[in-house]
Amino acid sequence: MKATIWHNPKCGTSRKTLAILEEHGADVTVVEYLKNPPTAEKLAQLYADAGITPNAGLRIRGTDAKERELPDASAADVLAAMAAQPVLIERPLVETDKGARLCRPQDTVLEIL
Repeated sequence: MKATIWHNPKCGTSRKTLAILEEHGADVTVVEYLKNPPTAEKLAQLYADAGITPNAGLRIRGTDAKERELPDASAADVLAAMAAQPVLIERPLVETDKGARLCRPQDTVLEIL
């Protein structure tokens, strides 16, 4: 099975999710999203496939999202902010042929394997 993970190697949950993918024999494409951020359109597609809103995929901890009032902003504004500042993207996001998930906790990835 092919899988793509939007990964932050400094994040323990992201590393554990990647390990689960590898343990299950997935052919994994690793995208370090802080270096190669997804577009707003790609994020919108991932969140739609995961069944969550962009606001639910917004990283609050360690960011200025609250100060910028992003938790209450429109989906379009949140997506634009995430594309411009990928630190605002909660991680890890994983996409397979079975769908997409925001893998917090990491075992959530099992739903799409």
